[in-house]
Amino acid sequence: MTSRIDETLRKLAANTPSGNQPAAQPQDTAASPVATARQFSPGDPECPVCHGLGYVRYELPVGHPEFGRLHDCACRQAQIQQKVYQRLFAFSNLSELAHLTFDNFLPRGRVGVMPQHASSLEFAYNQASIYARTLKGWLVLLGGYGVGKTHLAAAVGNFAVSMGVQALFVTVPDLLDSLRTSFSDQENPYAERFEQILSVPLLILDDFGTQNATPWAQEKLFQIINHRYINKLPLVVTSNMPMNSIEGRIRSRLEDPELVHIVRIQSQDYRRPILDAGHHELSSLPMLTGRTFAHFDLRKGEGLEAQDLQSLERAFAVAREYAEAPRGWLVFIGPYGCGKTHLAAAIAHYRLDLGDQLVFISVPDLMDHLRATFAPTSMVSMDRLFDEVRTIPLLFLDDLGAQSPTPWVQEKLYQLFNYRYMAELPTVITTSSLKKDLDQRILSRMDDQRLCRVSAITVPSYRGLTPPQKSPPVRKRRSG
Repeated sequence: MTSRIDETLRKLAANTPSGNQPAAQPQDTAASPVATARQFSPGDPECPVCHGLGYVRYELPVGHPEFGRLHDCACRQAQIQQKVYQRLFAFSNLSELAHLTFDNFLPRGRVGVMPQHASSLEFAYNQASIYARTLKGWLVLLGGYGVGKTHLAAAVGNFAVSMGVQALFVTVPDLLDSLRTSFSDQENPYAERFEQILSVPLLILDDFGTQNATPWAQEKLFQIINHRYINKLPLVVTSNMPMNSIEGRIRSRLEDPELVHIVRIQSQDYRRPILDAGHHELSSLPMLTGRTFAHFDLRKGEGLEAQDLQSLERAFAVAREYAEAPRGWLVFIGPYGCGKTHLAAAIAHYRLDLGDQLVFISVPDLMDHLRATFAPTSMVSMDRLFDEVRTIPLLFLDDLGAQSPTPWVQEKLYQLFNYRYMAELPTVITTSSLKKDLDQRILSRMDDQRLCRVSAITVPSYRGLTPPQKSPPVRKRRSG
């Protein structure tokens, strides 16, 4: 029996071209079954080695482990690589993002982008390009909406797949939804799907922090992050959330300098209208172009009380100090027309010239913008707009207390203040009173002296007038 099997193997081997030398051409290719088969074979018909069969065998003695085994011919390598790429690409979840590559990313942004923002974009582009070629450690891309985080993350994924690396790109909310549905999925059960996510060679998590932060979701994300942290598996994360708003266990791993490279992109949303000077479309700062430190009047010639002048000088000094290094919250409180808005706008102009992302808006106007998103013709959702404002790196809220104190307004303001309080995001606030119709929950956060500094201005409203100069007394002539 053994001899028959060996004979059969020899016959099969004899009919397969050898990789050591070209196989002999059949004399009658038109009538040859082999020739007919070659019409449907995967190899190159002009290949001198396999003559189109796509496979070769090696001349080896019977009993050798490789005897009779077929190997892919060299002429099929491009085809094989293409099939590998298609399989990896199908797994990667990048089909709708295949157009996002390094080649079509604008490293310095669109025409008109501020120089500071262009430099930030170029740095992020270079870091992502380097990471795609090495896949060493983790890459965390932080920034607002529309600054290019997802484009760069997808470009890393597309490049890795083209190099034969298995990658998976997924937004975090979709990832969690996929895990939830897998509990009832018989074909792709939860354990199998979760293991794929844990161990895929390259995992890209987009929109980290936008998920519903339930205990279950937090635990699943920690398990994923922790597994890849312990095993040093490549990971790319994008987020528009500040790092200190991320759950502590996860944040500690995302901030490990020995493994993680964090890139903060400072730029505007390319999808949304931006004024020529780089202002956000919500910002009212363009209407306050003259409100700078250079144009601030300390009102020394108005005959004001000394203590009132001192309060104005202190507020001016505090504003200059804050403009140099915005940290925590700064609240200007005083009567209308005392200079609160001017000082807040001066800080905003100073930081804008340095390339900071900021929004300057009065609280009543902000509430009106949020309400307007409910209109059917609105091009942006309320959640999206609210997220932009509450996560902006530097926020100026003018005229707090002038808004209509409806329950909806109170709740949105509390959500805004509470988020920025927890994240300790720099915020400048002006108000005429800390007690007028303000939610006690907001006041409690503004009372935190660790985070918030209050500067009271007691001068009366500025009218642009100076008191009339007293005429010198007229000396009467003596008669006589």
